[in-house]
Amino acid sequence: MSDVTGRTRIMFILADPVQHVRGSAFLNAHFRAHAIDAVCAPLHVAPADLETAVAAIRHTQNLSGFGCTIPHKVAIVPLLDRVTDRARTIGAVNFVKRMPDGTLVGDNLDAAGFIGALHAKGLSARGKRVLQIGAGGAGRATAFALSQDGARRIIIHNRDIRKAEQLAMDLRAANPDVDAQAGLGAAEDFDLVVNATSLGLKPEDALPVDVSRVGKGIVVYDIIANPPVTKLLAEAGRRGATTIGGGAMLDEQMSLVTEFVFGEQGNAC
Repeated sequence: MSDVTGRTRIMFILADPVQHVRGSAFLNAHFRAHAIDAVCAPLHVAPADLETAVAAIRHTQNLSGFGCTIPHKVAIVPLLDRVTDRARTIGAVNFVKRMPDGTLVGDNLDAAGFIGALHAKGLSARGKRVLQIGAGGAGRATAFALSQDGARRIIIHNRDIRKAEQLAMDLRAANPDVDAQAGLGAAEDFDLVVNATSLGLKPEDALPVDVSRVGKGIVVYDIIANPPVTKLLAEAGRRGATTIGGGAMLDEQMSLVTEFVFGEQGNAC
């Protein structure tokens, strides 16, 4: 589309900060490629203002929906009217559909996008040993996706160990076949290493995990989309590991987002 008019459907992506947000660019490119009269822009909303922003969205009639990223994926859930079954299981939401009456319905498409990008590389979590760094909103989605894809063992490390322990417990409850534990191990002892934290958004960030000994046969997956190649991926790639960035995860979500936000029923559960 070339012009934004009164007929254009509007979306936002709520974040704090917004400098790293690439989802709006991916969505706008998808809209243009499919001749969809819609536009998306980042919206800088601090955690203390999230409830106020959501209340305003309810009364904005030409707003079709919005995305949520760091740090709002978990905090948004109690502010919504309904969530899908998968979002309820994960405990986090990354896209919300605004119904004509102002009702807000949340879904989590991170899991589908995360696994879709893995499969697009001809890879799978089935039978794999996974080390995941991060247990926040995105981390919950990726961990559940890995469990559902057949991961044999998932070790979760998080600064707040209680979050890692809770996520591991939730994974075991949902899928007794997966060995999910809170902890930390050496990256080279796993088949798949996942960064589901914000470490890597800034050039000065430390590596979320030491990948100095990884090599061929190990997959390192960083869900950060901007920069496209994080320090973690660059270090792992230099050592021969297979790498996947967050851009691939966003790519996989585009048609799902469009269907959910602009679909007639919103897939509400």
